[in-house]
Amino acid sequence: MRMLKNNLGYPRMGSHRQLKKACEQYWSGKIDQKELNLVARKIREENWQLQLNSGIDLVPSNDFSYYDQVLDMSLLLGAIPTRYTPVLSSVSNNNELDLYFAMARGYQKDGLDITAMEMTKWFDTNYHYIVPEFTADQQFKVFSEKIYAEYNHARQIAGKAAKPVLLGPVSYLLAGKEKESGFEKIDLIKKLVPVYVEVINQLKSYGATWIQLDEPFLSLDLSKKEKEAYVYAYQEIAKQCNGVKLLVATYFEGLLDNTQLAVNLPVDALHIDLVRAPQQLEEVLALVPDNLILSLGVVDGRNVWKNNYTQSLVLINRAVEAIGADRVMVAPSCSLLHTPFDLDQETEIHPEIKNWMAFAKQKLHEVQELHQIANGNTELLTANQQTIAARQKSTLIHKTIVKDRVAAITDSDAERKSAFPVRQQLQQQRFKLPLFPTTTIGSFPQTDDIRQLRAKLKKQEITAEQYDAAIEQATIAAIRWQEEIGLDVLVHGEFERNDMVEYFGERLDGFLFTKNGWVQSYGSRCVKPPVIYGDVSRPEDMTVRWSSFAQQQTDRLMKGMLTGPITILQWSFVRDDQPRSVTTNQIALAIRDEVVALEKAGIGVIQIDEPAVREGLPLRKADWPAYLDWAIRAFRISASGVQDETQIHTHMCYSEFNDIITNIAAMDADVITIETSRSQMELLNAFSNFEYPNEIGPGVYDIHSPRVPTIDEMVSLLEKAAKLLPVQNLWVNPDCGLKTRKWPETQQALKNMVDAAKQAREKTTQPETV
Repeated sequence: MRMLKNNLGYPRMGSHRQLKKACEQYWSGKIDQKELNLVARKIREENWQLQLNSGIDLVPSNDFSYYDQVLDMSLLLGAIPTRYTPVLSSVSNNNELDLYFAMARGYQKDGLDITAMEMTKWFDTNYHYIVPEFTADQQFKVFSEKIYAEYNHARQIAGKAAKPVLLGPVSYLLAGKEKESGFEKIDLIKKLVPVYVEVINQLKSYGATWIQLDEPFLSLDLSKKEKEAYVYAYQEIAKQCNGVKLLVATYFEGLLDNTQLAVNLPVDALHIDLVRAPQQLEEVLALVPDNLILSLGVVDGRNVWKNNYTQSLVLINRAVEAIGADRVMVAPSCSLLHTPFDLDQETEIHPEIKNWMAFAKQKLHEVQELHQIANGNTELLTANQQTIAARQKSTLIHKTIVKDRVAAITDSDAERKSAFPVRQQLQQQRFKLPLFPTTTIGSFPQTDDIRQLRAKLKKQEITAEQYDAAIEQATIAAIRWQEEIGLDVLVHGEFERNDMVEYFGERLDGFLFTKNGWVQSYGSRCVKPPVIYGDVSRPEDMTVRWSSFAQQQTDRLMKGMLTGPITILQWSFVRDDQPRSVTTNQIALAIRDEVVALEKAGIGVIQIDEPAVREGLPLRKADWPAYLDWAIRAFRISASGVQDETQIHTHMCYSEFNDIITNIAAMDADVITIETSRSQMELLNAFSNFEYPNEIGPGVYDIHSPRVPTIDEMVSLLEKAAKLLPVQNLWVNPDCGLKTRKWPETQQALKNMVDAAKQAREKTTQPETV
């Protein structure tokens, strides 16, 4: 059976995060660009060779990125905001890479102070992309030749198997943002398509036979104009790009009402995600034209569980029966960017559980094995069926006591004792905070010393007592510094924590952890998500020891820091054998127990971070109400076990809130902190228009950039916020946690922030107490 084996993309950090380390060394001046490029080149070569060895017929190129694939497209297409023009003249030899990093991270040297481009979540993943910026007179032109260089390099390794990958023209526009009024970004399609035509034809001239155009927005709700843009774009490309085969890739959801549009695009192949939406296959097959090849995404590119070959073969065989084997490709559901690199590197996972799992490298083998089984290899199928059956019956997964507690949840478990106005008055009387109270989101910089300390503990080079003593000293130093600069509500700095989800997962039953299961979150930032394999419960206190210790060191308020149930769910690899809502409620009960324990220990302010609530939204709006119902309820379950005088904070970052503001309000947190600095307080409009009743801390400086904001710019942001919301409800804080930053910039930025809050107070009349 001649079915092609297709892969959409591969992890680019390297098997040991080589790219992360090299980029950070380059940014700090420890290596030059030549050394950085050598690291990148080796990663690409290893990735291509690995995919070839796994039998992949269409091997992606240009899926590699130094920072972000959407930013790569902005550079390729010359969509460079004008504020970066001075960067090119200030760096040596018009250095394209330094311009690229300036767009991603901001630029604060050579007498320049330029903010970074906005960043947001890539659909419902935990990957962040750099948002393209468009103006009414936006022009596009080929600016970068990275895509050509990487394709030519790939041809040397993979030959005709090399397949360049680009974000498609419509999805590129829809992923962007209008930076001025008076136009719609989709109207730029006629300016954009000619550049795509130029790029595609240039790739064809270098020998490309297949080109992949990612169009994930085909799986979302589209307007009439957006659908027309798809028709226009691909008709023009088809007319002007003869002699090369085009594959349009959709993923993360089914095509649904866009099925007819997608299958009739004038392209050679269409990729569909049959992991997220297996039911779409029948509708696609009913409408597919006679000449269209279907790439079937049957191997999960978003999770770590071994493929159920029996289920995948039903889909593959159905497609083969309908359109023939020569018009079927087997593939992962999406780019493997979202999965860890190689399960073979994990030596300490319970053998029984490890046998249920597959990382990116193993998923390539699954594509190959499905191809072999479709051609008659029954041994591979039998072995897989035995593994799947063993997992379903495993005693490692199920705990009756946990299931019974979830079943016993009532509506009262999701309600605070009193409404917010009552709680606010009691909390004001208890805490006596000034206008514009200052705090941070939680974490402070994790220095090399802290990381080395944790590494020494893992290697048993120091005792737990020595480790705790060193963490105590770091915590005390952070408290003294916060007192010195005048923060109102302090944090302990989280020096004992490796990651905001991993830390909690290590203390909850039902989770396992990897040594090298890293996935990219943004730029050089990698996370190592826990794996939820069974029923979740909290065997003992998780944070009380450190929060209590910190509160004992100061007379000021100390904030307890927790991660919420939705974020723990979203930022973990989740078991796929029960509804996600059930797993979430198990986590919510565990967090509730910790919240109550913190309150009993004397912690009066407790933050339950939920940055992932929005990213968990289904991609189709029709599915939002059901998700939001159980997600918001889970947060409320976690937060509602305390007295009215205890103040519950939550934090969300890099989210648009307009269309879910009612649900955000329904969380009923006493204080919500959000990212607003890159958008210049634009996100506050949703809270203002809604007349959001609770307290809110709009972030006044961007922690994802190394630049230090001035006092004046933060005062200006606070003045904007005060025009939109009642001043008595406003807090002052950074956009997010400070773990990834360096101490010098953090210290100066927070000093400026405290001074900005003082100036804002001086300019504001104290309102009457509620």
